[in-house]
Amino acid sequence: MAQGSEVVGNAVTACGEHADGHLRADVRPRRVVLTLQSLEQAAVTDVDTDLAHRISAALHAAGLTTGSNVRTDSPHSVQLLELAIDALDIPAVRPFWKVVCGYVGEAGADGPADPLVDPDYQGPAIWFQQMDQARPQRNRIHFDLCVPHDEALHRVEAALAAGGRLLSDQRAPAFWVLADPEGNEVCVTTWQGRQS
Repeated sequence: MAQGSEVVGNAVTACGEHADGHLRADVRPRRVVLTLQSLEQAAVTDVDTDLAHRISAALHAAGLTTGSNVRTDSPHSVQLLELAIDALDIPAVRPFWKVVCGYVGEAGADGPADPLVDPDYQGPAIWFQQMDQARPQRNRIHFDLCVPHDEALHRVEAALAAGGRLLSDQRAPAFWVLADPEGNEVCVTTWQGRQS
């Protein structure tokens, strides 16, 4: 972790004044993941490419190795997970997913059909795919969303106010089962009320 913190310090120094608006770092034992993207534009820009070169040079000068999959025992290379929700009426289902996940619109794109992102960039982005007709034969999506116990009821109430339906609170506070206006389900879960 100490070396990982040093890596992040080197990266921030290499980015200079652009660090806050472009660089994100995830420090783990034996691995640091650095991500560059313009937070203002929600896209990779020429500035980000330049910063990547600067960071690589600074880390190489410090005797460190860079790459997308440096560890040979890693089960996968760098990846990004996005959640896609098929919907007939995207403006009707989007507010539900926005509040139940605590997400926001992407920079410059917070319209009624635009994707949603975690404001702390820890969770996957959610985007909506327009359906032209209902497909009841396909699996519906289901998420389990674990939140702090003192946040759960607020999330449930906000989701209901945004057009969601309460399907079950029988196991609350362990979990509430909610659905968006088209029946896609999410369980808002906490550590409370669970058997050990």
